[in-house]
Amino acid sequence: MASQKNSRATFINSSIKVARDYNFDGVDLDWEYPSNVNDMSNLGLLFKEWREALEYDASVTGKPRLLLTAAVYFASNMEPYDSVSRSYPINEISQYVDWINAMCYDYHGSWEDVTGLHSALYDPNSNINTDFGIRSWIQAGVPSDKILLGLPLYGPTWTLQDPNNNGVGAPTTGTGPGNGFLMYSQIVDFNRDNDATVVFDETRVSYYSYSGVSWVSYEDSESIEAKVRYARTQALGGYFLWVVDQDLDWHLSSTASQAWLT
Repeated sequence: MASQKNSRATFINSSIKVARDYNFDGVDLDWEYPSNVNDMSNLGLLFKEWREALEYDASVTGKPRLLLTAAVYFASNMEPYDSVSRSYPINEISQYVDWINAMCYDYHGSWEDVTGLHSALYDPNSNINTDFGIRSWIQAGVPSDKILLGLPLYGPTWTLQDPNNNGVGAPTTGTGPGNGFLMYSQIVDFNRDNDATVVFDETRVSYYSYSGVSWVSYEDSESIEAKVRYARTQALGGYFLWVVDQDLDWHLSSTASQAWLT
């Protein structure tokens, strides 16, 4: 779709029609992920033409312009993570997109044979962490107030190779409870029902828990609050939760709101 002007126009016009028909505030693109340099270049063209179409639509209809946002990788360049160097179109994002939703999660998961904190704020052993990613966007030139920090309300699970070796980086034999995935509400149940040991990793600013050979990476009150406060110190535009229906009685959603407002 993004590689041809005609198909971009068809997509853009249809997105505007859907947004107007359903009285949405805007449109959000979630492309996971542009796979090469050409894709990134075409993404820039898409943003430019989309914004121009939104401006035109607003002038014709007399309605407020629809917002244009995009879900993006946690870092501005994807090269360190899958060996194909490609950077997002920073100039077009800065000029045409209202904000980006940086997906600061899924750093670790079932594709690895060791445990890991999938949304760590910091990591002393790797650049795969939220602080590195957010700073990369700012250093690349995206205004900080156009960046939203993503917070997950779910976590990956593993089965430990040895229940006595249960820290971050412990060897695993495969996925754990929930076939490798638990929502926050399910994690609360897992911890309670299995009398799990809960650990807050102060260095990485994230949680994990384990019981027997079952191991879970996730976020809870203290880490959510710390990440929201981090977003404020970096003068970010805000944060978002993926996804709100995985919360339990609005617990983490309320924690995040209070941290942002105080």
